[in-house]
Amino acid sequence: MNEKIVQTSHCNIAIAESAGSASPVVLMLHGNSSCKEVFRNQLEGPIGAKYHCIAMDLPGHGHSDDASNPEATYCMPGYADAALEVMQQLSHTKFVVLGWSLGGHIGLEMIGKSDAVIGLMITGAPPVGMGDEAVSAGFKPSEHMHLAGQRDFSGDEVDAYARATCGVNAPFEAFLKTAVARTDGRAREMMFSSFMAGTGCNQKHAAEQSPVPLAIVNGGGEPFVNNDYVVSLTYDNLWENKVHLIEEIGHAPFWESPDRFDAYLDRFLEDLQETS
Repeated sequence: MNEKIVQTSHCNIAIAESAGSASPVVLMLHGNSSCKEVFRNQLEGPIGAKYHCIAMDLPGHGHSDDASNPEATYCMPGYADAALEVMQQLSHTKFVVLGWSLGGHIGLEMIGKSDAVIGLMITGAPPVGMGDEAVSAGFKPSEHMHLAGQRDFSGDEVDAYARATCGVNAPFEAFLKTAVARTDGRAREMMFSSFMAGTGCNQKHAAEQSPVPLAIVNGGGEPFVNNDYVVSLTYDNLWENKVHLIEEIGHAPFWESPDRFDAYLDRFLEDLQETS
């Protein structure tokens, strides 16, 4: 796995690339207060050995710098622009996005901004509409949900958020907690407030009217996402014509059960390979 820094107008972005060379290229976007290493099982496993995978630390996360202009970057359009700029700098004109949680919402923003994205797989990211009621419909009440937009964390909150988001039954490693503690608190606060204010696209419409194949693979035991809501939407371009649920798995199925998740990801990439 090769790691390097990519200079963008938002900040210096840290990335990790797998050794695989097959197309399509895959850009992996992590969740709120996480980091690129959460995709380690994909980067270092069979998926990364086969496909050229790139995982990036979002601005204000991991080994990337904090945003030089937080107001412009710490929102869905800003993150989407930063991700597209990374891929432009790497000279990838066509690629697939795998987005987890916040990363999935960023992916939904990206498909309306650039035709470089030829496919999108989201996990743990309900495509919600505009306004408080529409956003709430996609999520379950949770004791940890308020932390998603909270600027400053106590030590206990860092630990609780890291464990809850990656799955209570998932392997827990120190880097998950380190990533939460490192995150620029402004990134949480500004992203959440701008999302609730309607900044960016209507994600329900983006998902339902996606111009590219959209794969949705969620944990069946999601603690945060209302899977009934996700299944109920009417999609024009839903991969395999269904929302896939991996039973007894939580918010980060690619981390909690990589073998089961990767079977879907590999099949999705193979289908895109055949149609591209």
